[in-house]
Amino acid sequence: MEGDEAITVFAALAQSTRLDLFRMLIRAGEDGKTAGAAAAELGVSPSALSFHLKELSNAGVIARQRDGRSIVYRVETSTVSELITFLTDDCCQGRPELCGFLPQADRASASCCE
Repeated sequence: MEGDEAITVFAALAQSTRLDLFRMLIRAGEDGKTAGAAAAELGVSPSALSFHLKELSNAGVIARQRDGRSIVYRVETSTVSELITFLTDDCCQGRPELCGFLPQADRASASCCE
């Protein structure tokens, strides 16, 4: 991930409803949520939710998949992983003990901790 891509992701998440939506979809995991279920859970109108889903989708943060007559939205985990890697790429400057704040899986794959 490059700096401009990270800025796009942060811009998409820098709004309270979108951040709440993103966090809800993170919790939903692979099951994801339909737009209707997400709107009901967040207490927003379907048209407002549609706008926010479009913004997150355009930033590459979420993906949509047709499931019968419904569309299910899920977090694009590869984008989230790339963002975490981008943010922590130089965290420990070759000193793995400084990466203690990272989850073990991220610490193992962080280029700075090699």
